[in-house]
Amino acid sequence: MAKINPAFGKELNKYGAVNFNACYNCGNCTAVCSLSTEDDSFPREMVRLSALGLEEDIKASLKPWECYYCGECSTHCPQEANPGELMMSLRRYLTGQYDWTGLSGLLYKSLPISLAAFILTFVGVIAFVVSVGFELEKMVHFGHLFEMIAIGTVGLVILLPNVARMWYFTILKPKVKVSLGKYVKSMGELFIHMFTQKRALGCDDNQFRWFEHFILVIGYLSLLFTTVVLDWFASPHLFVIILGYVMSAIVFVVTVDFVRGRIQAKKEVSKHSQPSDIFFVVWLFLMGLTAFLVRLFIDLDLLEANKWLYIFHLTVLVQWALIIVPFGKWTHFLYRSFAMYFAKLKEE
Repeated sequence: MAKINPAFGKELNKYGAVNFNACYNCGNCTAVCSLSTEDDSFPREMVRLSALGLEEDIKASLKPWECYYCGECSTHCPQEANPGELMMSLRRYLTGQYDWTGLSGLLYKSLPISLAAFILTFVGVIAFVVSVGFELEKMVHFGHLFEMIAIGTVGLVILLPNVARMWYFTILKPKVKVSLGKYVKSMGELFIHMFTQKRALGCDDNQFRWFEHFILVIGYLSLLFTTVVLDWFASPHLFVIILGYVMSAIVFVVTVDFVRGRIQAKKEVSKHSQPSDIFFVVWLFLMGLTAFLVRLFIDLDLLEANKWLYIFHLTVLVQWALIIVPFGKWTHFLYRSFAMYFAKLKEE
């Protein structure tokens, strides 16, 4: 028998849910959703589960990740129950449930705690640069070393166990029977969605937004490879230098549109932005911009006289790697990809 949590609605409100209890189950949201089918009727199902407080059913569901938040459901809701924002809030909530450390939930629900985390990492960076006497060579060397260590540590210690918890909630606990062969055969679904998010193309009037996301993913992953593996800041090779410039420019140019959209809040997807949404796009923009400027200052032989720029870049990098990637909205990129994979495993 399903267990009802009467306080679940209040908990979801902390993750950004707005007025979802106003829903009277008319079905408009499902009718206008271009991704909804007879066998996969959302977002209405998730609205009902949330209103009833069926927390365990929600944790077992992949449907919040199948939504790309075009905003059509909220636009056409006669009760202004904001089903699109509820789906977004459920993704934040599920991120908190998957995270074994519990920090994701705390950061999502508390702006003061989030700000404290950013301040602490800033203080840590300043303490480091003071300890090395503001020597640029040591700071740059540490930055590259930090990137390599952070990727491995965050991936193995935080993200991998969290994906395992997601698998437990959605596959193992509901007792979905999956053969080893199906796990292997369906693996392609994971990488296809990770790099293309092709399901988003099914959303009406969402093609340009999909294109922006696609270009951004390619740019971000390429910049990560260029800086970490090819050591862009230290590389003398022209191809590596140009590649880094192009990819960092892609990241900050594309994210300008996302930042603008969040600030203007004209579209449904941006009307109820949470601090985590703002942090994500702003820090991604700063990552691309500061990386571009640091390499430019290196090539112009200006960085030694402008160490503040690298210190700023290092601060953004550390905050991105230790806060936003493991506990913030970056994880949606990971969990959505695995959700598509797990959904494939659930197919008969």
